[in-house]
Amino acid sequence: MSKFMVNLTAINPKEKHRCTPPIEAMVDTGSTVSWLPKKALLDIGITSEGKKRFAMANKQIIERDIGYAILTAEGYSTIDEVVFAENSDMSLLGVRTLEGFSVMVDNIGHRFVATTSLACGAL
Repeated sequence: MSKFMVNLTAINPKEKHRCTPPIEAMVDTGSTVSWLPKKALLDIGITSEGKKRFAMANKQIIERDIGYAILTAEGYSTIDEVVFAENSDMSLLGVRTLEGFSVMVDNIGHRFVATTSLACGAL
């Protein structure tokens, strides 16, 4: 599987005129949440709503601030939790954001494929 990159933009949900420039992020179906540079999020007024611990691929446990943003890429958007990435962290588009976009990932074509959202319950 090759690396699949997209331009991801974060919008402040309280002040929608404040948004980051497009940030190149790797589509990572192994990451639960999306990660964007801390400075970019702070610059648009996204505030930390707490901290979470994450297990990295090398088994290291790290802690990062998290907040909430409207995320957009490739014509799709959703509101989601976002991690305040440190300088040593990658920018990532995680699986929860993909689910919010209602897309599947075509890793060969390096594109999103629209799908329907899943609903639970009997009709």
